[in-house]
Amino acid sequence: MISNKTILVTGGAGFIGSNLVEALLASGNRVIGLDNFSTGKRENIRPYLDNPRFILIEGDIRNMDDCRKAVEEADYVLHQAALGSVPRSVKDPVTTNEVNVSGFLNMLMSARDAKVKRFIYAASSSTYGDSESLPKAEGVIGKPLSPYAVTKYVNELYADVFSKTYGMECIGLRYFNVFGRRQDPEGAYAAVIPRFMTQLMRHQPPVINGDGEYSRDFTYIDNVVRMNLLALETENPNALNQVYNTAYGEQTTLNQLVAYLREYLGGFDPEIRHIEPVYGPNRAGDIPHSLANIDKAKRLLGYNPQYNVRDGLKEAVKWYWENL
Repeated sequence: MISNKTILVTGGAGFIGSNLVEALLASGNRVIGLDNFSTGKRENIRPYLDNPRFILIEGDIRNMDDCRKAVEEADYVLHQAALGSVPRSVKDPVTTNEVNVSGFLNMLMSARDAKVKRFIYAASSSTYGDSESLPKAEGVIGKPLSPYAVTKYVNELYADVFSKTYGMECIGLRYFNVFGRRQDPEGAYAAVIPRFMTQLMRHQPPVINGDGEYSRDFTYIDNVVRMNLLALETENPNALNQVYNTAYGEQTTLNQLVAYLREYLGGFDPEIRHIEPVYGPNRAGDIPHSLANIDKAKRLLGYNPQYNVRDGLKEAVKWYWENL
């Protein structure tokens, strides 16, 4: 595992970013966290604020000066900062573009000028768009179905151009429906797993968009952390300047998901096992099915995800039960 390096994590107070901060500090690195706290939370990084190897910079990737300050001493960049959520991008495409495209370009420019060794960034399975092929393989994408998907595809295009034009080492990780500890269950754009979990814990019926037969490749946070570390560590020249599906490679419908959550939460509160979901309209911009082919990551990065959806849900349920 990589150690004794200085690594910038943008969006370091967010769900994925804070888990990366934790793992990098645990392996003996110096970590810089950049966050504007628009979606990140201070409690996510509170355990690390007194750590002499952790530096918090409160700043915004839309501000070039903040980006340049953050990368000054960095050996590597893990770029996680973004405005997520398909519905939010449909409601406000301008801000989504400012953060996810202009902010991304600011970070690429800053990393290039600071001569960081490698730039690893959060890409998205939304890039597959209207492609109906399953499982999703990195080389076959469709047209984007939301402003968010457009911005994440543009990230991949910019990273590819910067690698070819300026000789940067860039790796994109297409995240598939990541879940786990510290994922925010509140707000209009909360991800489905923490939202369902908190609804059930409050004895409220989880609200499923559509008939519940849409499926996703739900991916536990520890798999994603491991993938980022592999991207940092790899010395395989063929692994560089690529994008990789970051998932488990398993399909789960929303109906199955609710059944699992009822089962595992029911171990803490038996009444939860009897709560039935309610169904609403499909969300604009949603793709019906998502399933990753992870062969490329296995072959070039040595990726071997440890947590399937059920194992990950058991861990997540335990964390939410103890922390909410």
